[in-house]
Amino acid sequence: MKTESVTLAVNFPFPLLTLVVFTPWLGAALLAVLRRASPATSRAVTLLFSLSTLVFSVFLLDSFNPASVAPQFVERHTWISALNVHYHLGLDGLSLLLVLLTGIITPVALLASWRVSTSPRLFGALFLLIQGAALGVFLALDFFHWFLFWELSLFPAFFLIKLWGGPGASRAAYQFVIYTIGGSAFMLLGFAALFAVTGTLDFHQLAQYASDGTLAAKLPGGTLHLVFLGVLLGLAVKVPLWPFHTWLPAAYSEAPTGASMFLTGVMSKMGVYGFLRILWPIFPTPLHEATPWLLALALGGVVFGAFAAMKQTDLKRLVAYSSVNHLSYCLLALFAVSYATGRGAPVGTAAAAALSGTLLQMFNHGLSAAALFACVGILEARSGGRRGLADFGGVRTVAPVFAGLCGIAMFSSLGLPGLNGFVGEFLIFRGVFGLDPAAAAIATLGLLATALFLLTFWQRVFHGPRAGAAAGAGFKDVSGVELATLVPLVALMFVFGLLPHLLTGLFNPLITSWADHLTLP
Repeated sequence: MKTESVTLAVNFPFPLLTLVVFTPWLGAALLAVLRRASPATSRAVTLLFSLSTLVFSVFLLDSFNPASVAPQFVERHTWISALNVHYHLGLDGLSLLLVLLTGIITPVALLASWRVSTSPRLFGALFLLIQGAALGVFLALDFFHWFLFWELSLFPAFFLIKLWGGPGASRAAYQFVIYTIGGSAFMLLGFAALFAVTGTLDFHQLAQYASDGTLAAKLPGGTLHLVFLGVLLGLAVKVPLWPFHTWLPAAYSEAPTGASMFLTGVMSKMGVYGFLRILWPIFPTPLHEATPWLLALALGGVVFGAFAAMKQTDLKRLVAYSSVNHLSYCLLALFAVSYATGRGAPVGTAAAAALSGTLLQMFNHGLSAAALFACVGILEARSGGRRGLADFGGVRTVAPVFAGLCGIAMFSSLGLPGLNGFVGEFLIFRGVFGLDPAAAAIATLGLLATALFLLTFWQRVFHGPRAGAAAGAGFKDVSGVELATLVPLVALMFVFGLLPHLLTGLFNPLITSWADHLTLP
């Protein structure tokens, strides 16, 4: 994939992207200073600063030019001149989509955690830290500070899981950090090798070197493939690509509800973003050569992730394995495009469909998965910590509003036409079928299994006679805060399901540019 040179970047006179990244961190610093703040004040400050991303997104949308595929609102300043490191931020359609997603998910995740009573000030500060780190990953264009943001996102997540998680939280938190840091170490070594031979860590400059053959000339033989493998491992663990997913079910299920929402809604997208922003432009030839194996792994995530979800009796683990399944669709599309490109097959229309579906799936999965984790959190709160399939029954009769909202989120995840989940999955299958029909056929097994486990969830928990926790008089319908958590997500499921052009209009020119330049150097 060829990319625009950095010299074509669209500069902006005001450091808007810096404000996007660091305003949540200012909120975290303020919470650190307000040592005597009441829990209500701490929650209000946290929510206010978390909303900053959504507010700044309005300004970004107003000034963003979707017809330009070059980075916009660019900020580039020399940082460490001896290492040729620059503070370099920029935004295109892909980045804007994920900034919007972060701006939506973070406030609702905090609302889902509104009743956290243990150290709400620390909880809020950690949440704002992880929000700013994720935004930095989506906007940084130099590996040096991109990697700093990437690593800084781990530590707030670790403490959110460990301090506010379930009975197995400590083990899950350590497993999460060890896996991710292990992958990051290989990625760091890979970029150290790139810097040693090119003298730059700028993503666009490295992509240009890959496009004109400079990179292959400087890293002859198998060296380039070893560097590629290191970067691949770092990103594969983050998504995660099957079978590097084993940390995910424990982390997602043990994390508190709001953290689970952020992990699946935002942090999992950081890995897919890395494939698009880093791996594909900088390593097109090694990626093509590895795609037969990577396609098989992506199919493993699609099929085995869905069938693993079918076997779960813990509702949070069920939703966690569902995330493995849904994100594997994104990787399936990317690898199918890369594979077809390397074979010299005509890929224009099919590639554009697959890539558009990937970006939509990233965004729409964030909404539906976050909503499902919020629903499981409500069930858990009502039942004194229980969240098994057998712990509920007939919830619809005692909580009809909650049942309706949760049902919409389920059917969005299932890909029901009219809801947001349908559009991305349809485009992915449309594209993959045109590129690799066999892979598309195998992946339909994942669709079947997804329908089975989500409908089982729906039938067991919400229908039938009242049983388990739902039989008690204390099981009430959604509260005002819970409505504020779920209603925005459900409303957006309808909006983007019926009007997907609101999202595709942000990145269609970028996708067209990618599809037109899908050639190997």
